[in-house]
Parts: sequence; C-alpha cells; structure tokens
Amino acid sequence: MTDAYHEEVLARIAEGLVYTESEAAFQSSRRRTEQIFAYNHTPPGEAERRRSLLLAIFGSVGERTVLLPPFHAGFGSNVHLGDDFFGNVNLTFVDDVDIRIGDGVMIAPSVTLTTTGHPVHPSRRVDFGRFSEPIVIEDKVWIGSNVVVLPGVRIGYGSVIGAGSVVSRSIPPMTVALGTPCRVVRDITDEDLTTRMAKSDHDDDREGDRVG
Repeated sequence: MTDAYHEEVLARIAEGLVYTESEAAFQSSRRRTEQIFAYNHTPPGEAERRRSLLLAIFGSVGERTVLLPPFHAGFGSNVHLGDDFFGNVNLTFVDDVDIRIGDGVMIAPSVTLTTTGHPVHPSRRVDFGRFSEPIVIEDKVWIGSNVVVLPGVRIGYGSVIGAGSVVSRSIPPMTVALGTPCRVVRDITDEDLTTRMAKSDHDDDREGDRVG
C-alpha cells in the first residue's frame, strides 16, 4: 500500500470513523507484544529491567512509575504515563489510539481503558470493523477496581471513579462519579480533607469515600 493510502486510513481513524483490521494492518510494527510478555515475566527484584521494558513498551513514561504485572495492551506504544503513576494488577490498555495519563494517577486492579468500539450493525463489523477515540486521564485521578473507561472519555483533575463503573461520558474535575453508566454523585470539597482522621462512632460519616 502507498503512503497516501496509509495517511488516508490514519486520517479516518483520527476522525473517529470506522476502519477495518486489514486497513490498519500496516501499524502492526508498533505493537509491543514481545516486550509486554517479557515485562509480565520479569522477577520483582529486577527493577532496572522492568524500567527499561516500560520505556520500550510505552510512548512515554514519567518518573517513579509503578505498574504491577500482569498488564495487557493492544499496542503499548500509544500509551503515555505521567510521573508517580500507580497501576495495579490486570490493567488493560486497548490503545489503538492514544491513552494519555497525567501525574499522580492511581488505578486499582482489573481496570480496562479502551479507546476502541465497534459499529452496532453487524454488516459494519466485517473484518473487525471498529472506531477509535483517545482517552485522557488528568492529574491526581483515582480509578477504582473493575472500572471500564470507554472511547473518547476525559476524566478531570482529582476526580474519583467508583469501583465497577462504566465510564461512557467525560467526568469533570474534582468530583466523585460512579455507576453504570457512570455519573457524578458529588463534588470533592475541603470536608474530604478530614475523613478518616479519627475514629468515628457513625459509619455513615465514611460512606462518601468508599468508592474504590
């Protein structure tokens, strides 16, 4: 295929339009399958080896990154991690296009970040027809266990996503959001600075931070 054809396919992908597996096959060299396998089988004590593999896998990696194996990624090269990132076990990146994660982000076990979906009509899913939209997770976000973040979502600064949520729409900064579909339930305020600072006789006082 010509460079012009590749550019046309990439332009369609960037616009969130449907494309097929065959059309996108020229991107296969950007998949980091072997390096991901190696990372998931590297002993915990080999910190330098793990770091070098992360740098080889991802598009960019910040400082003091912790990613507990196993993790999974379609490409790896389309993922960008900020400083002080913590990812727990079984984190899955479906990164046909960019996933950009800011500084100080924490992700609990078994979370899926998927930039890609499929058309509803079966005739448009021939040859694995799909569309892709980037995901952005801003600084200081905490994502609870078993969350799924869908294509095109942006999660705002400091927000918390409750365990088991399906995030199909963008979430504003400094909010707690949860549910299926995920919705904002309250703002994060200065009152949250005082939770779990002292023993309370009222369990209800802590309900607001039981989200992860």
